[in-house]
Amino acid sequence: MTDTQKKTIYDIAKRAGASPSTVSAALNGTWKKRRIAQATAERIIEIAREHGYSANLQARALRTSRSGLVALLMPEYNRFFSNIAQTFSQEVRARNQCPVIISTGRDPDEERSTVADLTSWSIDAIFFVGTVAPDDLSHQCRAAGIPHVFVDQPCAIAPSVVTDSRTGARILTREIIASMTKRGRSFGDDSRETVYFVGGDRTLPSTKNRVDGFSEEMYAQVGQISARQILASTYDLEAATRTITELYAQLGGLPAGLFINSDSVFEGTLRFLATLPEHELSACSFGCFDYEPFGQLLRFPVHMMRQRHKMLVQRAFALLENETPPVIEYVQPELYRAAD
Repeated sequence: MTDTQKKTIYDIAKRAGASPSTVSAALNGTWKKRRIAQATAERIIEIAREHGYSANLQARALRTSRSGLVALLMPEYNRFFSNIAQTFSQEVRARNQCPVIISTGRDPDEERSTVADLTSWSIDAIFFVGTVAPDDLSHQCRAAGIPHVFVDQPCAIAPSVVTDSRTGARILTREIIASMTKRGRSFGDDSRETVYFVGGDRTLPSTKNRVDGFSEEMYAQVGQISARQILASTYDLEAATRTITELYAQLGGLPAGLFINSDSVFEGTLRFLATLPEHELSACSFGCFDYEPFGQLLRFPVHMMRQRHKMLVQRAFALLENETPPVIEYVQPELYRAAD
């Protein structure tokens, strides 16, 4: 006969050879505070999964004032943020909790009202990704007693884990310049004989740091840079298409190098580049600060800087669970060098 009876925490404890309190700590994510071995916690969680155990979140909320819900607020569902959301969901479910993922569209009012709504649901913790006003959100969470952490967005008063965009931008700029040299392009007075930075929002820390890294490497390699080389006012896809179209018309062709900031900007730029003949594309050196696997199939090589989304999320959980005081932890991005 098939055992269809709903398993309880006591059934899991008996099968795991552990006490009910140990099982409870493993399933609600408090096993580290209880100093329970990780191997023990993982074994309990696996047994619970095998036997279809699921906690009653409403009962848990009434009993412990914890809902079992963990929220992620992010700007949009592009490839990078979607990867963040997928890893976040896996990490939350591994702790026998329920993920809540919400897109706020980089709207500060929407961010604040969403936090207010989550507070009324007795949310256990909030992960903020790429928010507009991190300090305001941290104050709001502190007032409500909600543990929180920032991902890909530094906050002065809460723990944060971010991509080292400044260093990554320097590395990517260096690769673009090296590709230009291989193609016989050199820097000169001609406005086309240089590298242009396209896309992003300079009011946000990620873009600001990438612009700084780009500028620093240009100074180091070339000894000069002009403000006209920085075209960074938005991540909008349509705006990226307009920007590269206008730059092409202004210069009378593509520049020697393009630093494309993010996958959404990359997609918008490709809409225009796809209309150009092969010889024009092959004369330009491309770099993108994001990773697009289909980029390897393009008609022209593109150096890519991949942000380590799994490490960002895993380190954010570690900061939150260890109750780390305000700190900014940096994760080095990974270069995918194109075959020139």
